[in-house]
Amino acid sequence: MEDSRDAGTGRGHWITVGKAATNNLREVSVRIPKGALTVFTGVSGSGKSSLALDTVAAEAQRLVNDSYPAFVRNRLPHAHRPDVQTIDGLTFTVLIDQRRFAGNARSTVATATDIAPLLRLVFSRVGEPSAGHSPAYSFNDPSGMCPRCEGLGVVQDVDVDAMLDLDKSIDEGPVLFPVFRPGTYRWKRFAYSGLFDRAKPLRDYTAQEMHDFLYAEGMKPPDPDPRFPRTARFDGVVTRMRDAFIRRPPTSMSKETEQALHRVVTAQRCPRCRGRRLNEAALASLIDGRSIADWTALPVDRLHDVVAGLREPRVAPALAEARRRLEALRSVGLGYLSLDRVSSTLSGGEAQRVKIIRYLGSPLSSVTYVFDEPSSGLHPHDVRRLTELLLRLRAAANTVLVVEHHPQVVMLADHVVDLGPGAGEDGGRILYEGTPDGLLQTGGPTARALREPVTPRTAIRPDRGHVMIRDAREHNLRGIDVAVPLERLTAVTGVAGSGKSSLITGELPRQHPGFTVVGQEALRGGGRSTPLSQLGLAERVRQVFAAASGLAPAWFSFNSKGACPVCKGRGFITTDLAFLDDVATPCEECEGARFNPRALAVRVGGASIADVLAASPGALAELFAGHADIVARLGWMRRVGLGYLAVGQPLDTLSGGEKQRLLLARHLGDVGRGHGQRIVLDEPTTGLHGSDVDRLLALFDELVDDGATLVVVEHDLRVVAHADHVIDIGPGAGDDGGRVVFQGPPAELAAADTFTGEALAALSRR
Repeated sequence: MEDSRDAGTGRGHWITVGKAATNNLREVSVRIPKGALTVFTGVSGSGKSSLALDTVAAEAQRLVNDSYPAFVRNRLPHAHRPDVQTIDGLTFTVLIDQRRFAGNARSTVATATDIAPLLRLVFSRVGEPSAGHSPAYSFNDPSGMCPRCEGLGVVQDVDVDAMLDLDKSIDEGPVLFPVFRPGTYRWKRFAYSGLFDRAKPLRDYTAQEMHDFLYAEGMKPPDPDPRFPRTARFDGVVTRMRDAFIRRPPTSMSKETEQALHRVVTAQRCPRCRGRRLNEAALASLIDGRSIADWTALPVDRLHDVVAGLREPRVAPALAEARRRLEALRSVGLGYLSLDRVSSTLSGGEAQRVKIIRYLGSPLSSVTYVFDEPSSGLHPHDVRRLTELLLRLRAAANTVLVVEHHPQVVMLADHVVDLGPGAGEDGGRILYEGTPDGLLQTGGPTARALREPVTPRTAIRPDRGHVMIRDAREHNLRGIDVAVPLERLTAVTGVAGSGKSSLITGELPRQHPGFTVVGQEALRGGGRSTPLSQLGLAERVRQVFAAASGLAPAWFSFNSKGACPVCKGRGFITTDLAFLDDVATPCEECEGARFNPRALAVRVGGASIADVLAASPGALAELFAGHADIVARLGWMRRVGLGYLAVGQPLDTLSGGEKQRLLLARHLGDVGRGHGQRIVLDEPTTGLHGSDVDRLLALFDELVDDGATLVVVEHDLRVVAHADHVIDIGPGAGDDGGRVVFQGPPAELAAADTFTGEALAALSRR
């Protein structure tokens, strides 16, 4: 007799998706087995994330949210309905992506993992002398925080010497900070206060005048200029800076203001708590000679042993749960972290693994867990631990969906869905569904990348000299000296937390400023910034349209005169339905084009400005073939593997790896490819398929052959094998790392007794 769960769609055993068209998907239909580990793979931009994350996970989370009352639903993240005709068999779904933790200085590894409340409870019951209840041990609570730094561990203040030009008068603009330039409203406050001689240089001010100019607070000027607001009070420059940029920093600011702020605001370790964030009472409460700050400063590996060695019946449940969570951190390869590490400083891969531990050992079953490239940032040695975690989640009667490129993860799967064949408009189709062994028999790019062995380079480029990193001690580095070859491709590798990034993105550019670091830092601009603007081409394209029309360039910006008057250049209208979800619909006035009719009426080569933003770099290069500067920069975008993106795609829709490669394209567009470039890349293959990695390596070869020096912090063994020189840092992470365990060509590394050497040897035998 047929199982009733299998009637109709078979929803008891399958998640079924019918005609999904989210992003670049081409009406994809697929069945995903429940209770299994399914890997979605394909070249970068093929649509795998669109299917697993933006369709399956998004619809499941939207439906769960819809089950709550409207009052609750309005306070949950709003998930938009994906473009899919039918979807069935969904379960409660958890999405574990690589978004870094928000830049909140009050969030640490301890708070992000919910270990902090457990430790506070232990100290409130066992610590001697007791500081009070649990909040008395929290740097986020007034009863526990250091009163000097308010629990931040650092104190910030204005560097007056860096901010003032004492030889200038008020009329000349003596405050070297953008918001105090002559003519700004803040400048008018002290210029029209009547308190100062506007023509006198600051150097000639009396002590009282200088004090008022800098530190006055709420002063009522006795004889102000008529242009001074009648009810206003005068605050000094430093007082205003502290209030507007230190105590309550703005949520957004221009790049110029941000750079100026870094120059004039200094941060130092709090002298009262010595960076430990807590007040005297909390720090004086000890267990076996250690305070709670001492506990959280220990690496997780050592803290686990400390907690395991404490036998105290009064807090036995809290200790047991703390041990379980610490063990979970160790099991995901994060034993080198300390609990006082600010969570926003974690990499995307580290943040993802911190999120994973919340679900290990959960009593929930029949949950769907969706992972977005969990191997990113992981050494092959650490990927083994990751695969064990995925199998543990599956073994607890859960469904595990993973978007992934790493061969170890792909070959571990019960079921593989391969998308492609290409990226963007050339992708969005199902190429293969089935077992990993069956995938190997196909002829697609994923199968080729999995089958081909990785062969270490033997034709090493000639010696062109080197630069020395001396006595490197940042973070866990052990005072090491390292030679970095010039005009070669150098790969720096090691397990996560070994110290490779501290050495190459920290010490190298600090000791040798000629190296430019292209990392994965956030790109500003959000939905109103695009690859075109990041490449520095947006204004150039506007000038071409302006020359063709006689209009000002601002008419071809959706952030200025060219914006659609209805949607204000956003392309859609958001309707606030109070306690119901907001509804975003395409703007009927511009039909999503973002521009007004006057801007859209102008054509260059038959294309409107909206057509330009919808074009790929290749198509746009053809359109602007007569403009060599535009074509050259678009060429770099294609060369770094971003040819599938639309140049007008909102920046906040790009992945971390895509943003880094866009930064690289921008840098190469600025400096070209000539002799003498020295570039540091921090894991540039993040999110790249094996075939895309090969394309990026071809670009690296061209740059180095033209005389550039490339130093790449990387785990991908294709990059390691392709390098001229490898620097392997380790042997382990945290206190067990920070040393050079190998230097030399990749062929010799494959024979070395290191984690990287073992992984490279295994892959070259494939």
